[in-house]
Amino acid sequence: MIRILIADDHAIVRGGLKQLFTMVKDIDVVGEAVNGMQAIDFLRRTPVDLALLDLTMPGMSGIDVITRLRALFPELPILVLSMRNEPQVVRQVLKAGASGYLTKDSEPEMLVVAIRKAAAGGRFIDPTLAEQLVFDIDQPGIAPLHEQLSGRETQILALLARGRSVNDIAADLMISNKTVSSHKAHLMQKMNFMNNADLVRYAILHGLVE
Repeated sequence: MIRILIADDHAIVRGGLKQLFTMVKDIDVVGEAVNGMQAIDFLRRTPVDLALLDLTMPGMSGIDVITRLRALFPELPILVLSMRNEPQVVRQVLKAGASGYLTKDSEPEMLVVAIRKAAAGGRFIDPTLAEQLVFDIDQPGIAPLHEQLSGRETQILALLARGRSVNDIAADLMISNKTVSSHKAHLMQKMNFMNNADLVRYAILHGLVE
């Protein structure tokens, strides 16, 4: 029997998943959580064979939740079930330590296969997403991610990539440290950066800094 925890802030989603698993003899839902902290608290008390995790829940970001779970429970398989299907998001999730990734429009049978494979120590990615990951290269006509940023966010991204601190940027632009920090948080979220190193690599790759 595969004992799983479902972490998703939507009750309808959790209910639908539990209904699905009642029809699967070897999967048993032993716990639910509506955010990352609840998931961590539950797992501290109750061992499971797999955590089925939504990526966008209140509180900690999905990446942060995965990172925390991987640090606390190194052997725990983590399978992400999300609405997000961007290749860069999938890469960040796998880099953080997830065992697999599916989108919520996947067929139920595929989800069951993914759970069984991840619980057995394997890895699973939705085949459509896997294809996107393989062929996700800069192509003519496809706008780079930073074009979704505001002008101010793009400006702050470039300054951060040059090694300027929040305090330095605030002084340069004559705005408050809090405003700079807010812009930084927004652009990090929009670009799916996990840390400053990701930001610098992206800026160099796309010619945003000399």
